[in-house]
Amino acid sequence: MSVEAEVYKPANHIRVVTATSLFDGHDAAINIMRRILQDTGVEVIHMGHNRSVREIADAAIEEDVQGIAVSSYQGGHIEFFKYLVDLLRERDASHIKIFGGGGGVIVPEEIKTLEAYGVTKIYSPEDGAELGLQGMINHMVRCMDFSTLKDGGISLKDLSPQNKLAVANLITAAEQAKASEDGHLAALRTELAEKIGDRKTPVIGITGTGGAGKSSLTDEIILRILHDLKNIHVAVISCDPSRRKTGGALLGDRIRMNAIGNPRLYLRSLATRESQTEIPEVLADAVAALKAAGFDLIIVETAGIGQGDSSIADLVDISIYVMTSEFGAASQLEKIDMLDFADLVVVNKFEKRGGEDAVRDVRKQVQRNRKAFDREPLDMPVFGTIASKFNDDGVTALYHAIIDTIHSKTGIKFEPRMPRPLTKTSSSKTIIIPPERTRYLSEIADTIRQYHQNTEEQSQALRSFWHLQETAEKLKADNLGGEFAEVLSRLKNEIQKAKDALDGDTLRRLDEWEDIKATYARDELVYQVRKQEIRVPLHVESLAHSRIPKIALPRFQDPGELYRWMRTENVPGRFPFTAGVYPLKRVDEDPTRMFAGEGDPARTNRRFKLLSADSDAKRLSTAFDSVTLYGYDPDIRPDIYGKVGTSGVSICTLDDMKVLFDGFELCAPHTSVSMTINGPAPIILAMFLNAAIDQQVEKFRSEDGKEPGREQYDQIRAEVLSNVRGTVQADILKEDQGQNTCIFSIDFALKMMGDIQQYFIDHDVRNFYSVSISGYHIAEAGANPITQLALTLANGFTYVEYYLSRGMPIDSFGPNLSFFFSNGLDPEYNVIGRVARRIWSIAMKYKHRGSERSQMLKYHVQTSGRSLHSRDIQFNDIRTTLQALCAIYDNCNSLHTNAFDEAITTPSAESVRRALAIQLIINREWGLTANQNMNQGSFIFEQLTDLVEEAVLMEFDRITERGGVLGAMETGYQRSKIQEESMYYEMLKHTGRLPIIGVNTFRDPDADDELFNEGIELARATEEEKQSQLKRLADFQKRHEKASSAALDRLQNVAIQGDNIFEELMNTVQVCSLGQITQALYDVGGKYRRNM
Repeated sequence: MSVEAEVYKPANHIRVVTATSLFDGHDAAINIMRRILQDTGVEVIHMGHNRSVREIADAAIEEDVQGIAVSSYQGGHIEFFKYLVDLLRERDASHIKIFGGGGGVIVPEEIKTLEAYGVTKIYSPEDGAELGLQGMINHMVRCMDFSTLKDGGISLKDLSPQNKLAVANLITAAEQAKASEDGHLAALRTELAEKIGDRKTPVIGITGTGGAGKSSLTDEIILRILHDLKNIHVAVISCDPSRRKTGGALLGDRIRMNAIGNPRLYLRSLATRESQTEIPEVLADAVAALKAAGFDLIIVETAGIGQGDSSIADLVDISIYVMTSEFGAASQLEKIDMLDFADLVVVNKFEKRGGEDAVRDVRKQVQRNRKAFDREPLDMPVFGTIASKFNDDGVTALYHAIIDTIHSKTGIKFEPRMPRPLTKTSSSKTIIIPPERTRYLSEIADTIRQYHQNTEEQSQALRSFWHLQETAEKLKADNLGGEFAEVLSRLKNEIQKAKDALDGDTLRRLDEWEDIKATYARDELVYQVRKQEIRVPLHVESLAHSRIPKIALPRFQDPGELYRWMRTENVPGRFPFTAGVYPLKRVDEDPTRMFAGEGDPARTNRRFKLLSADSDAKRLSTAFDSVTLYGYDPDIRPDIYGKVGTSGVSICTLDDMKVLFDGFELCAPHTSVSMTINGPAPIILAMFLNAAIDQQVEKFRSEDGKEPGREQYDQIRAEVLSNVRGTVQADILKEDQGQNTCIFSIDFALKMMGDIQQYFIDHDVRNFYSVSISGYHIAEAGANPITQLALTLANGFTYVEYYLSRGMPIDSFGPNLSFFFSNGLDPEYNVIGRVARRIWSIAMKYKHRGSERSQMLKYHVQTSGRSLHSRDIQFNDIRTTLQALCAIYDNCNSLHTNAFDEAITTPSAESVRRALAIQLIINREWGLTANQNMNQGSFIFEQLTDLVEEAVLMEFDRITERGGVLGAMETGYQRSKIQEESMYYEMLKHTGRLPIIGVNTFRDPDADDELFNEGIELARATEEEKQSQLKRLADFQKRHEKASSAALDRLQNVAIQGDNIFEELMNTVQVCSLGQITQALYDVGGKYRRNM
């Protein structure tokens, strides 16, 4: 491994935009790079994941940066980076350096192509190994160590709101003149004053405590201004603190702004640098520059402030102070300086407990500060807002107050058209988890700890009872008389006391054990699944004619130990389901599940047929391209076009869905469909269910030679919905935590997920999971196995609480939940399935009183994508084999094994065949899998299970302290934890302290990874497939153009009225494409707001 490089010290103030490319998921890699950039003294404008070329180029120009750093892991990188180079050249900004990385996904030949085209540097895994992380950053910073100002000074002649490069250069010139103190600043100020003349431009200052939601509130105000006031150009300056030690800064406001796509908005982020306050020294000059440019309104957002800070009030016309209800005792309000100066005061996050009390106390304090005792506290300009809520009327009330205050203080009058709310606070608090239920995770932790305590107490009581009983039997057998008769009498009394200490469940467990022994002594196990009798042999004969039991029973004699084992382990298929939720695996169906997704639907359909050719069971798991994952339609725009059908299949219409599953009987009991789709899951699920219904309607037409009548159609529809099997991965909570495909606002996305479950209840959808709660993407974003398990289970229990709060009975949705995990190489991965099953079953039985089906956690696994390395790529199959063994030994319900070449490409048919062979060999050749509870009885497995379980319960308590899962998400707790663990792993890998064979140790000195990788088939969508998708989309939209508009209107009305959106989506997808529906829902549900 490389020696750690010395940190390069730049001569200039360097600014860089960091992001992941369009439709790319979690930004774990770019987060690591931007943190090291900050430590190297760079001011980083971090935009987060899923950013288009236009967004990145706009940001780079407006922020006047020296460089752009983009990670791109989802393919389409050639088109993306070339488009970025072209756009910067087109906008006269070719001086901006472009850096990129994509692990092994961007292969050496493509790196050469991009660097020849104009990309400054694409970093490969070899670069990382040779230079180290700091070495790569040093190279970047050296390339960017220049001033963006051109020789010859700044001209104000072409300055205008539309010329954003000139505006950006002007602010930079002011910064540099201020820093150099060479006399240029005075001349610049004179020029600016002459340019401004007597033109008035209102300046709004927004300040407040850190974490109060200033950026979100600012964004919501801007969205209303741009929507309501036509032809107004708005400029925003967002200030963030510089780090004194390094000089670097995280400029993190742009990431939260959904309004920045509007051409009438300009945003510039400023670091405080040497000012040592919440505002930079250059702020007044930056505001003057924006006034000179001709903007109609300027908004300044400061860094977070303390109680005694109020500097912004001196620099603006209207000042707004933003706080939350968590200010402590009411007496603390007397210490807040801004309450003396703020024209408007906002208590944001009004939905939090104490929000109404806070507004009341702040009103009284403002009344006292203003000595306005002749007016009611209600008349004070104090607002209660929920900036995170789409179209919040509290924010709208604040917007109107801002317009009024601008007029009263500056004389400038804007004419708003938006209706004015009647109150100053949010009238509707959309609450996912009721405030009184925020301790739900700690309640579950307490339930499980109490369960184990009861187990230990009853185990000891049972052991005492047994010992006394055995002693009495011995004395009775010896037939001793005299004083021993009295001893025996007293012993009988003690035995009765010991028996009275046993509860009814303990004695029933002993009876159950006798039943278990008798059951597994037979040749066949006979059990019921949904009223169907299933018979499975209980032994397998080896080649050596040994009789191998499928279930091995413990040989305990001590009933206390036996009781503890039954309470903590038990045989598979019996509570607490530690060893598995079913008594035995199905004879006719391996737990094998392989994803397919590439090109257009026809190509993926062929891959499905290849993968399922040798199996009666058809487990069709679909991987979608990132265009689909983010709810877009295919398009010719380069950064979209490059990703159509790449790293997944392109699906955007009901027609596509029918082609995808053509030839498969979707209602057959051996067919099951899994769709990893997340953000647009409700839309894709509605398409799939419609495809399944239409398939049976077509079958009716073919067999009966006529169209079904209304009654017949309703019967077909009901039968399809009650029989179709599968799952949709729609877990929006982990999408936010792992920063993946969130597209709608969180509240709105959760509302749609609840609507799906309600639809399933109403239409008797029993065999389809309404949500697959996923830890896989949490792990891929960098979480360790315990964090993956803890956050995933916490998310699962959050859905339980949410569905219960909507009035759904526990057993109406409990069986419709499933879980999806990643399996890595750490020791804890061996037990995460058994820990998950035990925690879930105990909580569902004793906390929520769910039925046995609700207690069963369905444990689905995919081998780790993070352990697929692009160096010595062929070793990946060894890692995958070990991970597959972990999953199969842990009785997973299904398993997907990654192909070795997924480190650099969509897997080829041959590499997928090898990955599938791993499972087939384990399941059919590996002798020990004849037994199905091989982990039981192992000391290390028992200790690991207890250790991991307690670690998860402790994490539940930590999340509870932060207000439950949603409260913790608001503060970024989960995301921070994931990123810290990701950093820890990367540092260990790069220093070599964590040995990874073929990557940082045991390297083949004669190996040429570049040459080897060039020989791997790169699976990319063909030009013909991309064009076929564009044509199919155009044909679909043309065919339904008359019906689509009305369908979208109906869908929006349903959403606005609060009715079941999924019920209406079942109709909408018949005539509208994915992109059309996504955009329509944005307008009524709000876009997802990224955060740091």
